[in-house]
Amino acid sequence: MAYDHELADRVREQLSGVDGVREKWMFGGLAFLVHGNMAVAASSEGGLLVRVEPDEGERLLGEGVQPMVMRGREMRGWLRVDAAVVRTAARLREWVTRGVSYAGALPAKD
Repeated sequence: MAYDHELADRVREQLSGVDGVREKWMFGGLAFLVHGNMAVAASSEGGLLVRVEPDEGERLLGEGVQPMVMRGREMRGWLRVDAAVVRTAARLREWVTRGVSYAGALPAKD
């Protein structure tokens, strides 16, 4: 399944004006990196992948928000957010801001 282009456009809009944002094809979807660190991605499995503070990941789990699993292994500090959760601009902004805040606090890779 290809990533949701409409969701990617909405994320792109949310990120307009954020310094150091670059797009990259990753995990079968379109990732948005901040100074070389992945912040969020429009996932090929639908919805959004969001990078979060690893110690906060479990607290953020809930309906429509699960740990990201890759090759059968849970990826600490990464969450999968269903498209229904980010249907509104306000909820999408919440999750995009969370990912950008964490990625932006990491040492730059570019």
